[in-house]
Amino acid sequence: MHSLCNKYFHEFWLVSMGSRKTLGAQIPVSMSYFYFLIFLAGIMYKRMEEGSVVSETKDTSALKVRFWVESKKLWKVAFPSMLAKLSSYGILVVTQAFMGHIGEKELAAYALIQIIGIQFANGIVFGMSSATETLCGQAFGAGQYHMLGIYLQRSWIINLTAATLLAPFFVFAGPIFRLLGQDEDIAKEIGNISLWFIPIVYYYVFSLTIQKYLQGQLKNMIVGWLGTASFLIHAFLSWLFVMKWNWGVPGAMSATVISCWLMVVGEFVYVFGGWCSETWRGFTKAAFVDLLPVIKLSISSGVMLCLEFWYYGVLILLVSYMKNAMITVSAFSICLNIIAWEYTISIGFLVAASVRVANELGRGNSEAARFSVIVISITSLCIGSLFAVLGLIFGHRMSYLFTSNEEVAESVSRLSVLLAFSILLNSLQPVFSGVAVGAGWQSVIAFVNIGCYYIIGIPLGLLLGYFAHLQVKGIWTGMICGVTMQTLVLSYIIWRTNWDHQVNNVADHLNRWALNPTEEITESQTHA
Repeated sequence: MHSLCNKYFHEFWLVSMGSRKTLGAQIPVSMSYFYFLIFLAGIMYKRMEEGSVVSETKDTSALKVRFWVESKKLWKVAFPSMLAKLSSYGILVVTQAFMGHIGEKELAAYALIQIIGIQFANGIVFGMSSATETLCGQAFGAGQYHMLGIYLQRSWIINLTAATLLAPFFVFAGPIFRLLGQDEDIAKEIGNISLWFIPIVYYYVFSLTIQKYLQGQLKNMIVGWLGTASFLIHAFLSWLFVMKWNWGVPGAMSATVISCWLMVVGEFVYVFGGWCSETWRGFTKAAFVDLLPVIKLSISSGVMLCLEFWYYGVLILLVSYMKNAMITVSAFSICLNIIAWEYTISIGFLVAASVRVANELGRGNSEAARFSVIVISITSLCIGSLFAVLGLIFGHRMSYLFTSNEEVAESVSRLSVLLAFSILLNSLQPVFSGVAVGAGWQSVIAFVNIGCYYIIGIPLGLLLGYFAHLQVKGIWTGMICGVTMQTLVLSYIIWRTNWDHQVNNVADHLNRWALNPTEEITESQTHA
C-alpha cells in the first residue's frame, strides 16, 4: 500500500507540476496557474465594480485617465520603496561576498548569523514598524498632519525597547550556536561577528520607522536616493577596508555599519531640517500618551509579518535534513535568493497598497481605496507574470550566477516551475498584505498566517517531502499551497469588506487617538 501511494503521488507530481525537462511540458501548467490568478483578480474586480468603483467612469477614456492617475500615485510610493529595499538587501549581499574573500570560516559564520539572527530581528522590527505605516498613512489622509511626528516618536519608543530585548541574542550568539551543536571554530567566529550586528539592529529601528513615516505623506523618494547612495558607499568602503587595507572581518563589518548609519543620518537631516515642517514639530512628551493602542497594533503587526518572513527559514531547515542535503540546500537557497531579489519589487507594491489604502481611508474616500486595490493588483500581476516567464525560461542559466556546480545547476533547473509559481504568487500576496496593513487588519491577518503557513503549508510540505518522497519539490509544494491559501483568504476578506464601514472605523480610532494641535503638551516640547 505504501509503495502504491508513492506511485500515485509521483504520477500526480509529474502531471500537475510538469516535472519534465522540456519547456513545452512546463508552459501549460504555468499558464493554467496564471489564468487562475487572472480569474481571481477578475472576481475581485467584479465585486468592487459592484461597489460603484467605476459607476462614475463608464466612459472608457475617463476610466483610462483615472487608471493613469492612480498608477502615478502608485509608482510615486512603490519605486522609492523598491530602491530602498534593494539597497538594504544589497548591502548584506555585498558584505557576504567580501566575507567569502576573507575565508570560508568567516563566510559560514556570517551567513548563519545573518540568515538566522538578523533576519529574525529585521522581521520583528519591520513588522512592528508597519504599525507606523498604518497610523501615519491614515492620519495624513485625514489631515491630522501634526500626529505623524507623534506616531513616529511613539514607534521609536516601542521599537527601541524591542531592539534592546533582542540585543542579548547577538551578545551570546557564540554560546547559543555552540549549544545547538555548531562547529567550535565557526561558533567562535559567530561570537565575534554577531557583536557587529547590534548597531545594525538599532539602525533598523530608526531607518524603517522613518521610512514608514515618510511613505505615509508621499515623501519617500528621498529614501530611495539615500538607499542607493549608502549601497554605493558600502561597496567602496568594503573594497577599501577589505581588499586594499586588509582589515578582514572588522573591515567588512565596519563598512556595513558605517553605510547603514549614514542612511539614518540622511533621514534625520531630512526630517529635522524643515522638509517635513507640517508633520514634524519637535520632540514632545505627547509621544508617551496613549502608547497602549500603538503597542497592541505594533505587536500584531510584528506577528503578522514575522510569520511570513520566518516561513522560508523553517522550510530551509526542513530541506537541510533531506538526502544529498548539500546539493538540495544549495539549489533551494539559489531559488530563494532569486525570489528574494524579485521580492524587492513586490515589497514596493506592498508598501504602495498600504499607503494608498491608508491615505484614502483616512480621507474618507472608500471608492478611491477600492480602486487603488484594483490598479495595484493588476500592475503587480502583470510584472509578476513577466518575471515568472523569465524564471521558467532562464531558470537553468540563472543558476550559474550563483554556482559553477553542474549538479546544483541541474537541480535548480528542475525547480524552475516551482520558482515560476512562487514568483506569480508574490505578485498578488504582498499586495493583499499591504491592503491589510493600510486598513489596520494586522491582528486578523496574523491568525490567517498561522493557519495557512503553519497548519496547512508546513505539515503538507512534510507530508509530500518525506512521506511521498518528493524531497525538496514536496517541501516547496507545501509552501506554495500555504501561500496560495493565504492569498485566497485575503482576497475573500477584501472582496467581502464593506469599505464605507471601514472608513467609519478608521475615522473613529483616529479621532479617539488624535491630540488637538493647540492642546499638545507644548510646555514640555523641545524642538529638534
